[in-house]
Amino acid sequence: MQHNQAIKDNIQRVLNTIREAELRSGRVQGAVRLMAVSKFHPVSSIISAADAGQILFGENRVQEAAAKFSEVKISVPMFELHIIGSLQRNKVKTAVEIASCIQSLDRLELAECIEKHAAQANKIIHVLLEYHTGEDSKSGFTSQDDMYKTIDYVLAQCPHIRLDGFMTMAPFTSDIPLVRAAFRKLARVAQETQSRYPDVPLRELSMGMSNDYETAIEEGASMVRVGTAIFGPREYAT
Repeated sequence: MQHNQAIKDNIQRVLNTIREAELRSGRVQGAVRLMAVSKFHPVSSIISAADAGQILFGENRVQEAAAKFSEVKISVPMFELHIIGSLQRNKVKTAVEIASCIQSLDRLELAECIEKHAAQANKIIHVLLEYHTGEDSKSGFTSQDDMYKTIDYVLAQCPHIRLDGFMTMAPFTSDIPLVRAAFRKLARVAQETQSRYPDVPLRELSMGMSNDYETAIEEGASMVRVGTAIFGPREYAT
């Protein structure tokens, strides 16, 4: 019960901080959605977050997500799950089955695979284009030309994929100017891409985590991915 209340209190604290950041940066209140990143946390913690009104969750690892959310669904039938980690093709079938959005499209071959499995499942899957802005990971497009080729392919060949916008991870550092530069880079890439594809509503900017989500909101994030500030330190590793 104590842990349950702590998660609820943490969610309210994060939501208050989001609203303050929106106000500070001249954003419309409610412009930013909170994603609770539940990787390495048990089903009980996810249910506690849902009890506090949190319905959007993010998981990095497909197998972990499939196991946990099949159980979560019994207690919380209405939730939204996004896959936010680097995605290998052998995990795409399960990702398409369990999630409404894949936030880590970073190569044309992955788009081919997502479309194949979404078509087989007769399901529309929402997707964000992951762009590399300086983080330590190797995932994400590093070239706008490569990203444009993938967008062109999706628009021409992938009727089961909906492109909603962009995702990035800033460098994990306390150097705020460096972090801010990463978020500004994604915002610039998003603006240039939207100008190139005016008929595609690329509105989503998923950026910012527990240590930097206020900065992300100031730079235009529409969704922040918060784990530790909600759930505390990871409860187990895989």
